[in-house]
Amino acid sequence: MNLQQLEYVLAVSRHRHFARAAEKSNVTQPTLSMMIKKLEDELGVKIFDRKKSPVETTPEGKEIIERAAQILADVTKLKEYVQGIRLDVSGEINLAIIPTLAPYLLPLFLQSFIEKHPALKVNIRELVTPDLVAALKSGAVDIGLLATPTNDDRLIEQPVFYEEFIAYVSENERAYKKRYVLPKDIDLSKLWLLEEGHCMRNQVFNLCELKKRDIESDRLHYQAGSLETLKNLVDHNKGITILPYLATLDLSRQQQKQLREFAPPKPVREISLVVNANFSRKAVLNALRVEIDKAVPIPSMGNKKMVLGIA
Repeated sequence: MNLQQLEYVLAVSRHRHFARAAEKSNVTQPTLSMMIKKLEDELGVKIFDRKKSPVETTPEGKEIIERAAQILADVTKLKEYVQGIRLDVSGEINLAIIPTLAPYLLPLFLQSFIEKHPALKVNIRELVTPDLVAALKSGAVDIGLLATPTNDDRLIEQPVFYEEFIAYVSENERAYKKRYVLPKDIDLSKLWLLEEGHCMRNQVFNLCELKKRDIESDRLHYQAGSLETLKNLVDHNKGITILPYLATLDLSRQQQKQLREFAPPKPVREISLVVNANFSRKAVLNALRVEIDKAVPIPSMGNKKMVLGIA
């Protein structure tokens, strides 16, 4: 028995077809079939019913496949552990980042990070917070960049920076005439919000002390999918929205005039690198943190911060 045989078994289980499993495994079908047959002979049980189309797993085979998957997962964790203790920033890493952060943070550090660590392959996905947290817990994602706390003891959070929230106001709003705004200055009937699933939506609810009934009574009820949409809605349809600091850096000179800071204590969100409690590749995590820390142009916000939870 060897690991290659176990990988072939999982491939057939996944694709339910020997030819497709062989293609995905970059091996010929006769070779894959022979390796699985040798494993079945060694174990003394049939794993697959080859007479069925698509291929079906035998009752005994189901248990073998579950154990094979666990063995291969443990081998992967062992390799990651070894990479971690070697302080080696190499191999492959799956990184996920929330959509309200990705377009503004990734361009600041990603290129330099990749250039400094040529032996590391980085796969990146954008996921809203609930999906990202689930992916971290399942192992589909290795490292997440998101607003914290997650309030999940299965995850480890490493705060990187605090990002201030800023009001983006059309010229005919009363808040436009003020140097600093208070939550009470925001007309709830003219507040543009992100759609459900974005943690920042909940943060804005906390900031403005919104209740769902307050916005559902409006004649126009629109929930945007991105911060860029929110900015365009304010520019062309008036009203107000709330933006994180990094999303304001690429605004035009005219748009910069529409920004209004909140009165102290300024509301901020905590941005963290988050990993599963079993994550062992500390060298990669530390290298990522160092690069982000150097690249992010977050101004000093003093000691008084009002961190908005995502619950």
